[in-house]
Amino acid sequence: MKYTKLGNSDLTVSRICMGCMGFGDSGRGQHSWTVDEEHSREIIRRGLELGVNFYDTAIAYQSGTSEQYVGRALRDFAKREDVVVATKFLPRTQEEIEGGVSGQRHIGAMIDASLKNLAMDYVDLYIYHMWDWQTPLEEIMDGLNRVVKAGKARAIGISNCFAWQIAKANAFAEKEGFAKFVSVQGHYNLIFREEEREMVPYCDEENIALTPYSALASGRLSRLPGEGGTKRAEEDAYAKFKYDTTAEQDNVIIARVAELAEKRGVSMTEISLAWLLTKVTSPVVGATKLHHIEGAAKAAELTLTPEETAYLEEPYIPHPLAGVMAQNRPAAAKEKHVWSTGDQKIGM
Repeated sequence: MKYTKLGNSDLTVSRICMGCMGFGDSGRGQHSWTVDEEHSREIIRRGLELGVNFYDTAIAYQSGTSEQYVGRALRDFAKREDVVVATKFLPRTQEEIEGGVSGQRHIGAMIDASLKNLAMDYVDLYIYHMWDWQTPLEEIMDGLNRVVKAGKARAIGISNCFAWQIAKANAFAEKEGFAKFVSVQGHYNLIFREEEREMVPYCDEENIALTPYSALASGRLSRLPGEGGTKRAEEDAYAKFKYDTTAEQDNVIIARVAELAEKRGVSMTEISLAWLLTKVTSPVVGATKLHHIEGAAKAAELTLTPEETAYLEEPYIPHPLAGVMAQNRPAAAKEKHVWSTGDQKIGM
């Protein structure tokens, strides 16, 4: 495994981050296809054996049970100082807003709930899960700065934002002497490259780490269409919403991934992630089977030629925003979101 610094922080992370959204009680959240604690522990243990030290979860994943599984496994299989743990917090609920709960108070309660789930004294990276249009930016940045000052997080990151939003947030933080975002977790892969318009060049300029989710497009970049059906492929309506409308144009690229994989004698996972690793710091790769993390680890050792990279990129056609980013607008602030179905009630 290879390692690198996470943007402007002092955190050293593996080039592959294990995405833990697929871990948790399948009866307590948005997804029916998550794996139980026994299998989650096997996958985390294998990741550690392969040198993966970066683990990404969220309080929203299966009502906090993903955090609980991850915390227990890492406590049993690793030294705390040897792993980098990231988790995320949700925007204020409508109930909190109507009750006058400030952004600072909300963030303070959220980090305490996550630390309780993880059974940890601190997280390494605390991530603003999605832009909260109903909470003033100064409350968010002040709340996050308090978390860092209290030693409950070593650094902060942001997810699902536009380049102007992180630029505005970090400019405000610099003015106030607050902690700044050191990483961005956006939607980026070989068949969804809209981050290249503004976010990628901005992060390159500011040394902000790119740690994208959906690195394999919910498995679409790891197999040919119609092959290797999984429970997630059958039941993940949210992933279908993000990708099925552009499947025809995406399949051209997927076919090229398969072609190069056969030519190089490697998996499609390795080709897809090897491409992404030329663009980002550490992609978040979801794992619900041992071979998922094993293939991801191999990708960190694979180098594509400039000709292979160009061949994979050439057919891309710009895509409309999908998923969380499609809702990143003021008018959508009160719309029901995919994560809003989870149990996010916390003690205030």
